[in-house]
Amino acid sequence: MTDSSWWAIITGTTLGLGLWSLASLIPKLAQPRFARRIAPYLQDVSQGARDMLQPPSPGPAPALALLVRPVFDPLRRALGALLGNVEVIERRLRQAGSGTTIEAYRGQQALAVIVGLAAGSLGAAVAGAAGPAAQVVLVATGAIAGVLTRDALLQRAAKRRLARLTEELPVVLEFLALSLSAGEGILDALRRVARAGSGELAAEFSGVLATAATGIPLSEALTRLAHDLDLPPLTRCAEQVIAALDRGTPLGEVLRAQAQDARDDARRQLLESAGRKEIAMLFPLVFGVLPVTIAFAVFPGIFVLQIGL
Repeated sequence: MTDSSWWAIITGTTLGLGLWSLASLIPKLAQPRFARRIAPYLQDVSQGARDMLQPPSPGPAPALALLVRPVFDPLRRALGALLGNVEVIERRLRQAGSGTTIEAYRGQQALAVIVGLAAGSLGAAVAGAAGPAAQVVLVATGAIAGVLTRDALLQRAAKRRLARLTEELPVVLEFLALSLSAGEGILDALRRVARAGSGELAAEFSGVLATAATGIPLSEALTRLAHDLDLPPLTRCAEQVIAALDRGTPLGEVLRAQAQDARDDARRQLLESAGRKEIAMLFPLVFGVLPVTIAFAVFPGIFVLQIGL
């Protein structure tokens, strides 16, 4: 092929992608479905409704997704049947604050497997002289590494968000206790925290209020929140608040006590983390700093002795 043919292919492909992107922005003239019509009224309590109301992304990505779906869907179902652990993944997604569904997460895992297979195939092609068995091992290792990497990223995101929730819990509980001491009810106090706060816990309390607004009791909404996040300080706080609501105990004192307990737990975890890192710091000290110090202390004396002799 000549240079002009390559330029024709590149410009034609660019023109096609541009026209495809413009065509994807054209509004559909068909009558909206029932789910689309009721989505504006459910966007406060439903992530699916919020996703449905998002504007469509321009570009050929939706059409490309339709083209690869016949190959992509069986791989996703095979991963779901092979890996399982649906409840664990749902909890981690909830802890990470991700609105990703199980099907979408399986799709991400399938994409990670494809990337891992490509990387393993590239490594096998580079090490072509290693033999067929080694090449198969490299390709399989790439696929497994893709799945493990996606799971590790999810665990990391969940761990970081739980750490932020733990840090925010004492401050939020003290703010709730202050609002209750000022004469507000528990719902009004939660609404004030959700409106004034900008952290992760304030967003979770907004979800609790949205759930309670649908007619579900506040105690059940708090229990569901504690079960979904599986954060021990928040679970203890929710249990104490529910018990106080059932028995008529003053909530202000309960929340102050829970805030103090949360601070004590954070202080204890900080001391434990400092102890673990102190042991880890011994390795660079013993194997890095100490040999260099000994070398600087001994070498001048050896040098002087050699000159004297």
